Amino acid sequence: MDGVVLTPLKKIPTGKGDVMHAMKATDSGFCGFGEVYFTQIYPHQVKGWKRHKKMVLNLVVVSGEIRFHIYNEQTGERQTIDLSAENNYQRLTLQPMLWMAFEGLGQQTALLMDLIPEPHDPSEAETRDLSWQKLS
Repeated sequence: MDGVVLTPLKKIPTGKGDVMHAMKATDSGFCGFGEVYFTQIYPHQVKGWKRHKKMVLNLVVVSGEIRFHIYNEQTGERQTIDLSAENNYQRLTLQPMLWMAFEGLGQQTALLMDLIPEPHDPSEAETRDLSWQKLS
């Protein structure tokens, strides 16, 4: 889907716990730094729908497993992506105007990191109730 990029990320085993890369200023998808925040998602819970009007999201699952549901309202196209800190460690970059919902998979609380190019501004995003669109 246009506006969606998956970037494989490095995990460096150290014997005492992995070092997990997320993003460098030289990486494609990096569009500045404004804020990094973390959000939890409990198993079998769903957060969404939300879209940003101008902000690019750079999402990394740092613990657990999360399923992302992406919807392009202009084209009607849908995409589902499962990411995991253990088995599918990648960065998901989403361009503005794409709707997203995400759900916790597995049996543990998952932790999601988002690197955004400017400090969070609630007026820059739109939300809709989960009933607005079926999850794929």
